[in-house]
Amino acid sequence: MIEILAILGAFAAIWLFGERWHPLRPSTLKFIKEGGLRPIINLKAIHAYIYGRWTNQYIAFLLKHVHPRLGEKGKVWQANHYHGKIVTHELAKSIVTLDRDIPLQDLEQIIPYSAARNIVLQASPDIAIYECGCRNSRSDHCEPTQVCMVIGQPFVDFVIEHNPKTSRLVTKEEALEILKAEHERGHVHSAWFKDACLDRFYCICNCCKCCCGGIEAMKKHGIPMMAPSGYVAEINEDFCIGCGDCVDACPFDALSVNEVGCLEWEKCMGCGVCVNACNQEAISLVRDERKGLPLDVKALA
Repeated sequence: MIEILAILGAFAAIWLFGERWHPLRPSTLKFIKEGGLRPIINLKAIHAYIYGRWTNQYIAFLLKHVHPRLGEKGKVWQANHYHGKIVTHELAKSIVTLDRDIPLQDLEQIIPYSAARNIVLQASPDIAIYECGCRNSRSDHCEPTQVCMVIGQPFVDFVIEHNPKTSRLVTKEEALEILKAEHERGHVHSAWFKDACLDRFYCICNCCKCCCGGIEAMKKHGIPMMAPSGYVAEINEDFCIGCGDCVDACPFDALSVNEVGCLEWEKCMGCGVCVNACNQEAISLVRDERKGLPLDVKALA
């Protein structure tokens, strides 16, 4: 009983501090209502509040202090509770332009983690553009920084209400323009899932290989935080001139040149950045079942 009271007391202190000593804001109440009492008692709601209220600080702390110190069990735990799925440009657009609710069940082949196995993608979702926590955690970061897409309720209202200076509502058309611009910059689209965010999908990240915390977690610390798209790059050697543009563009160091382009299958996440970078049209994405299933909402409906 004492432990429960202590947890509830800590919960109340964090919420009151975050809400600036005013009554809980409408978006906060909506978040609590959807999550129910159980996540409050087991600290998920506190975690979710901290993550949504102070995203930049949260991610900066994770990248600088948590990821470098994780052991093997910690890396698995981190991936299971906070992870992303690489999506191609076309798949990212399909999520933004949904015209009906789509329940996705048994996502083990899509998202090979314990969280977010059963989710519902909402039709005509509300969309907010939010400051990228990964870019803002770097002293020398890429621009623009307002490129993270928060998708659906209650996340959108929460972000807008608690971070009005760093977030804004956008239309589907604006969201598609942002996706296109990020794609043309050679940045990676990924759909993110977090247990603290009601155990489901909550945002599309559009990030660069030099700033993205998920890519850094994989490459530098061996934390399997990102699942491949379900596709893999295929090089047409008849068209390839060995220029190396794809090598420079690849976020996952999966490409090299030996007269013509060479692919390391294990490293390829099927993001499609190399396809856009190749002026010779020598690279394409092909389905590969060993890379899991794509997060193709139309095919999975």
